[in-house]
Amino acid sequence: MSAPVLHGILDGVGDTPLVELTGLLPRFGSRVFAKLEAFNPGGSVKDRSALSMLLGRIRGGDLVPGRSTVVESSSGNLAIGMAQICRYFGIDFICVVDPKTTEQNLAILRAYGVTVDLVTEVDPETRAYLPTRIKRVRELVATVPGAYWPNQYANPLNPLAHERTMREIAEALDGRVDYLFCSTGTGGTLTGCARYIREHRLPTTLVGVDALGSVLFGGASGPRLLPGHGAAVRPALFDPTLADEVVHVSDLDCVVGCRTLTDREAILAGGSSGAVTAALGKFAARIPAGRNVVLVFPDRGDRYLDSIYSDDWVRAHFGEVSHLWQEPDLYMAVGAC
Repeated sequence: MSAPVLHGILDGVGDTPLVELTGLLPRFGSRVFAKLEAFNPGGSVKDRSALSMLLGRIRGGDLVPGRSTVVESSSGNLAIGMAQICRYFGIDFICVVDPKTTEQNLAILRAYGVTVDLVTEVDPETRAYLPTRIKRVRELVATVPGAYWPNQYANPLNPLAHERTMREIAEALDGRVDYLFCSTGTGGTLTGCARYIREHRLPTTLVGVDALGSVLFGGASGPRLLPGHGAAVRPALFDPTLADEVVHVSDLDCVVGCRTLTDREAILAGGSSGAVTAALGKFAARIPAGRNVVLVFPDRGDRYLDSIYSDDWVRAHFGEVSHLWQEPDLYMAVGAC
């Protein structure tokens, strides 16, 4: 049966492919699948969250072209998802970013006509940009006429979108999802998937994947190079008890995971996809044979060509490490779980 005609680009959000990874772990006794969220029209899993948080207010008349302005904090994928939606409906969008936002993402935002508002100071307590970005969003919402802050960090419509993400995965595997690996940031994807798993009593072990230096599952805030997963402040949405298991990964783990994916599966994936791939490498010995394991890949790698996929950038930060993905017996594990 041929694919249906979509009534606009936003109808393309969701129903992303689930792909079996047959070459990633050659001696692994279970099947591994990847949910490729890069196939959303804005290029990431955040398209689902953005659409969930905005569409109802637009169709309900709360957000009106020419009178309303969406204001949000994001350094990457959510910003692009919202930029596409706001451009589609002709609504102004101010995005508060920080110096970690890549030049490519900034160029994409400007191409969509977004007003980019850059904060340059870190929060003195956490030494992170996120609290400063949130403070700036509050200032803008208080002063810009018709401003609306979706607040991805606390909006229940964010995780609601990902109950559908989990439903798509479960239906594709007839409910046999034994392990789900999910990177964590705002907690939207993890929370939505966890709710679907519990509501439908799936036999799924949910593995949260966090960054070293993130506070989401406890521990002190520390420096991190790659955006996407991890946070310096725990968002209101985030509930650490929803994860059955937690694996922490380093920036180098993410690089090795991404490069291994490209080498063995011809998938050019983003940093958080490398994180869940590396997490599987660390966790694989605990998974009995014959299981179905699903990795959620949040975005694609073309937004990381100047970092993860740049040999010069990798050598500058980690030294010569290409052997980690070039030697077949070295899985993704490069640190302790």
